[in-house]
Amino acid sequence: MPATAAASPPPSSADPGDALPPPAVPSLREALGVWARIGCLSFGGPAGQIALMHKELVEERRWIGEERFLHALNYCMLLPGPEAQQLATYVGWLMHRTLGGLIAGLLFVLPGALVMFGLSVLYVLWRDAPVVDAVFFGVKAAVLAVVLEAVIRIGRRALKNRVMVAIAAAAFVLIFVFKVPFPVIVLGAALFGWLGAKRRPELFRAGGHGASGAPRHIGVVDAMFARGELDHLRPSGARALKTLAIWTPVWLAPVGVLFALTGSSSVWSELGAFFSSMAMVTFGGAYAVLAYVAQAAVDTFGWMRPGEMVDGLGLAETTPGPLIMVTQFVGFLAAYRAPGGLDPLVAGALGSLLVTWVTFAPCFLWIFLGGPYVEALRSNAALSAALSAVTAAVVGVVANLGLWFALHVLFREQTSLGFGPDLPVLASLDWRAALLAGAAMVAMLRFGVGMIPTLAACALGGLVLALP
Repeated sequence: MPATAAASPPPSSADPGDALPPPAVPSLREALGVWARIGCLSFGGPAGQIALMHKELVEERRWIGEERFLHALNYCMLLPGPEAQQLATYVGWLMHRTLGGLIAGLLFVLPGALVMFGLSVLYVLWRDAPVVDAVFFGVKAAVLAVVLEAVIRIGRRALKNRVMVAIAAAAFVLIFVFKVPFPVIVLGAALFGWLGAKRRPELFRAGGHGASGAPRHIGVVDAMFARGELDHLRPSGARALKTLAIWTPVWLAPVGVLFALTGSSSVWSELGAFFSSMAMVTFGGAYAVLAYVAQAAVDTFGWMRPGEMVDGLGLAETTPGPLIMVTQFVGFLAAYRAPGGLDPLVAGALGSLLVTWVTFAPCFLWIFLGGPYVEALRSNAALSAALSAVTAAVVGVVANLGLWFALHVLFREQTSLGFGPDLPVLASLDWRAALLAGAAMVAMLRFGVGMIPTLAACALGGLVLALP
């Protein structure tokens, strides 16, 4: 937030009127219990997680007002990384400073990380059991419907005109046909939006979040702001340097130590370097990032096979916390298969921890460093245009992810032409996978069945169709 905002009167949503006064500022212990509850119940991807936090923090507890909640969400949407986890960190930071942000952010991730680790162990130990194989067969088919729903949801929000549609189509062709890396596509789209806004700004306006006309609340944070108690939001060069001095080593020191101890070609160094760089460019949500991760994990590094990436996404869909937890599964498998003299399960655990660390540690840096400054950028028309173009490009990237999954789930064989993407062998179509995927799409897109029931039903269908 800019310095002038901290000294100015609070927005109208914080003005007392007919609304009840806000509740008392919760203690850190009370907040810890609430953040633990949110972390354990945060199923359903970012949309479900944000809805859960809105219900808990805005509607029921009135810790933060509607406008300020959406304000914080817009901030987090500007950042790389999982916006829901960063939103929790941001609200915790508003009320209880750095310690509050740490508690909120860590508890949002910890339950899902523990569950994902347990599922990863079960996967490598019993993956070849017929029953487990049949369950994953069904889950893979359901994942196609989940990704297709994501494409439609993001597309409706982002593709408001022909220019945005063209950006999405170009991104799809670049990543699917020419295998252009995801960060290059993001930077290109941002540059196109930035320059395009100078000529036709109306074509690059971003849509807002949330419903207009939603009820307003006087939240705890709004009242604290009005009383001048949020001075930690004031921009401070000294505080920014201190934040950088603390959080940059917290994030990167483990990577440097592993690099020095194991060499640049070890799986530890590869995991640390790749996922640290990924943390800098993970704009657009987990589905967009997964296309980039899948391409690297399968084709570049050879850490896993194509079907295993789909398995990991299915596991991540069934756990609480950010969907980006699938990267933890990638780290586990990569280290499990290249243990470097360690017990494979111990190596897998360390790989899982390393990837989780370098994925989420930067999120705290973005919040604690950028929080006092980023609000000043929200009125910048050129920046908004750049982000609108990035969001449109994300639609094409997610569509590529859906097609990539479909080719490896529905067809047993692919053939290479020597250039461009591999193409499916039509005769290798698996009718059972096609049947389950079609049923999942009808259930989710036509009848609005939730993600978890759809995954469970497809897992059961996999048992029926795939068991010998």
